[in-house]
Amino acid sequence: MLDIYVGKKAKAIIEQQGLNQQAFSMFLGASGGPKWFALFGLDKYLFGEFFKGRNQPLEMLGSSAGAFRIACFTQDDPVEAITKLAYQYSQTDVHTKMTATDLTNMAEDMLEHVFTDGGIENVVNNPIFKANFIVSKANGLVSFENKLVQGFGLLESYVLNRLNRGYLNLQYERFIFRHQDSILEIKDPYNIDTQYINLSPENVKDSLLASGSIPLVMAGIKDIAGAPKGMYRDGGVIDYHFDISFNKGGLILYPHFNKAPKAGWFDKKLSRSPSADSYDRTVMLVPSDEFIAQLPFGKIPDRTDFETMDLKTRVKYWHKVFEETEKLVDEFKRVVEQQDLSVLKPLPF
Repeated sequence: MLDIYVGKKAKAIIEQQGLNQQAFSMFLGASGGPKWFALFGLDKYLFGEFFKGRNQPLEMLGSSAGAFRIACFTQDDPVEAITKLAYQYSQTDVHTKMTATDLTNMAEDMLEHVFTDGGIENVVNNPIFKANFIVSKANGLVSFENKLVQGFGLLESYVLNRLNRGYLNLQYERFIFRHQDSILEIKDPYNIDTQYINLSPENVKDSLLASGSIPLVMAGIKDIAGAPKGMYRDGGVIDYHFDISFNKGGLILYPHFNKAPKAGWFDKKLSRSPSADSYDRTVMLVPSDEFIAQLPFGKIPDRTDFETMDLKTRVKYWHKVFEETEKLVDEFKRVVEQQDLSVLKPLPF
């Protein structure tokens, strides 16, 4: 049901220290909209049991849906928070007449539902689970809300990225809104400009909304508190599934719905893979092909389901996926309890 892929250094560390929560110093959460529903059971287990009682800081870095998940993991009851997010999102009724502003308002309402009293303070001040959100600052044509102008800008982004991922620097800057006590720093092989902004009660919601503000689909977020003035959009534009390395020295836990990660949003249909060096200390937990094949419709959820299914069909399908992900938990628990390192696989890229 579950494939576990490890980088070379990760494999060596696990063989020496075992597969346990103390070996991890980082957690990654990828973009991908409702694709993360395929990880729902794992999310509940990891932050309800696996990391429960942890006393060493865990740096958590996410973009878009990954950032929303990470915000949930900082809460007093992370299982309750991630469950609220999953069910609120899954039952959202999106229709073709909705504007970008409508969808942004819907996302804001979702945050209000998930983060009740004290929720924002937990994101900012949790001393163990340290939230870090990736946001893209959009410059030039991609900063405009007019869809025609923005569309031309995105076409330019596609061409630049196809030539060289590093050329995205001409239109975007990476901003990491990070925990005030975080020591997280990244190394980008493509040298895209990166700035770090401390999370505060004034910018948590806006940085989260910006991190999930899909170009053309949702409205961008302007002038986030504590950051330079400008338009901020989906962190997945630059860091969809990641091709970066980190200054932290332990293992990186990365539950991911895809065994073939793509660095950025514009890489989705390209054959380009991330550098294996960027994943050298990473442990990827990936639903197997066999697991996906036995799901309704033989696939994991994605944003096209909003267009191809009526609300009742989609909700029933997505909720069934939630139930099925408990099988991934059973497999991961077995591997950890038995320390069955024979199942570890080398990175597939």
